[in-house]
Amino acid sequence: MDSSQKSEAFYKKLKTQLQDTALWPTEYLYKFIVKTDPDKIKKLENLFDNLGAVINTTESKNGNYTSVSINLRMKNPDQVIAKYKEVAEKIEGVISL
Repeated sequence: MDSSQKSEAFYKKLKTQLQDTALWPTEYLYKFIVKTDPDKIKKLENLFDNLGAVINTTESKNGNYTSVSINLRMKNPDQVIAKYKEVAEKIEGVISL
């Protein structure tokens, strides 16, 4: 199984879990980890700009990484997954939690 097949299997499982555990539309909390780089953090924040997102950032103890939490009202699981894919496509090295 190549990485794109693993990725699609992951998103399919995530969609099922989201459908089973929430009434849509609902608030959804995204969590990402990125290297502490102001450009990457700003780029990540810009992907959620103008959507009514509440964004919090926390640097790691050593300052090497930054946790970015984004709380946002989403219409459905497909919209949640589309955002995850957009982040993964546009920001190199981001870790989605």
